[in-house]
Amino acid sequence: MSKKRADTLFERRRQRVRYRLRQAAKGRVRLSVFRSSRHIYAQIIDDSAGHTLAAASSLDGKGKGGSDKEAAIAVGKLIAERAKAAGVERVVFDRGGFLYHGRVAALADAAREAGLEF
Repeated sequence: MSKKRADTLFERRRQRVRYRLRQAAKGRVRLSVFRSSRHIYAQIIDDSAGHTLAAASSLDGKGKGGSDKEAAIAVGKLIAERAKAAGVERVVFDRGGFLYHGRVAALADAAREAGLEF
């Protein structure tokens, strides 16, 4: 499979997920996850206002950096803490074009355990 074709499939998957989130959002903010080969990032985004309410990544000084599940768990706990500080308790989970598996699932589970509802 060529690189162009793979990028197209990822974009199509991402757009499909985003469309379904818009249907189910009902005024809630979005927890968006981005996974690179070296780090993992999470943002709480208010799409109606166009603002990022909270953000966390494995680049933050707290906890372990990197791209493994432990780093994803640390980022999940950190984003939940920052979301609560911003007054957010309920979100919709936007996995982007990434499969709900491995680091993405670990981040989501850690955010749920830390008190974020989705």
